[in-house]
Amino acid sequence: MSDLEQYYRILELEPGATLDEVNQAYKDLVFVWHPDRIPKDNLRLQQKAQDKLKAINEAREKLRSLKTKPQTTLNSPPPEPQKPFQTTQQPPKKSSDLSGKDYSRANLSNKDLSGRNLSYANLSGANLSDTFMHKVNLRGANLSEANLFRANLLLADLREANLRAANLIGADLSGADLRGADLTGARIRSGERLLVKLIGTNLAGAIMPDGAIYQ
Repeated sequence: MSDLEQYYRILELEPGATLDEVNQAYKDLVFVWHPDRIPKDNLRLQQKAQDKLKAINEAREKLRSLKTKPQTTLNSPPPEPQKPFQTTQQPPKKSSDLSGKDYSRANLSNKDLSGRNLSYANLSGANLSDTFMHKVNLRGANLSEANLFRANLLLADLREANLRAANLIGADLSGADLRGADLTGARIRSGERLLVKLIGTNLAGAIMPDGAIYQ
């Protein structure tokens, strides 16, 4: 098996997959193998997750570099050397403070906002679908009518956040702090089926979609 075929296999793709497919597979696998989703005391699985992430990052870097390499002709000069590709899943700077900012109606789909301070920010009506928001600080933020479809909100701080009429279908709120949050009218179900992950979520005092206060 060639190195190229191995990279496709690591990302669980067929050879010849498009750049968009490579990027989506990368995001899916990072979500699955993120070390914070694995118990800290399970050292074997923690090490396996680290190894998986290393291989996933390398495969995506190699395939993306290959697919974005400019094509040359006999009459065109060779392209200038490019800087090594840097993965977009770099940890955000700790000094990055976006508290109180206005992002109403902004398109933030597929962005990496993990660890950012967005406390009391205005995100009303914003598109946050498939956005990576692990450990994000959204305390007191206005997320009314925001689209959080399949957003990753693991361990997020959502205390006193306004989530009225927000779309939470497919969102992962495992371990998040939703104390005192307002979820009135939020979309979390399809019929009787709950479509939001709430494993270990703190909902004390939160106003649920039906208007009842969670005890």
